Amino acid sequence: MKKNTLVIIGGFIIAGAIVFLLMAATPGSSGVELTLDKLLATQDQHKDDFVTVEGLLIEDSIKWDPDKIELKFDVKDNDGNLMHVIYNGTKPDNFVEGVITILEGSPTKKDTFVAENVKTRCPSKYEGQDIKNYDPETHKDKLNQPPKEQ
Repeated sequence: MKKNTLVIIGGFIIAGAIVFLLMAATPGSSGVELTLDKLLATQDQHKDDFVTVEGLLIEDSIKWDPDKIELKFDVKDNDGNLMHVIYNGTKPDNFVEGVITILEGSPTKKDTFVAENVKTRCPSKYEGQDIKNYDPETHKDKLNQPPKEQ
């Protein structure tokens, strides 16, 4: 074989290896995004898939075991569908009733989800008001006031 042919074949092999490694390293890119009701209805079909699903946290269901670094909780949707979640990792900030949780992982047994990643969305109470109602003078006065003494 000519030297140019070997270089081209070697380039294709290296490019193929890079593409394979990128696909293997990013399971989220090949995952499935489902609503909670669709996941519960088709749970057996998605056992081997990397799934992203959202649900509202039920605060009374939170069980945190700091020794095992294990978090168990339930999420629901607006239709009343309920799913149990098991997560081995630290408890996210802002983990309170009604916060929207974004779960990434895989469903296991009936109505149970093992999460590899748990994120929370900020509740709407932290969102700003409409910019039309913004009064810069109000904020300017507060910024120019001396700090309160204790």
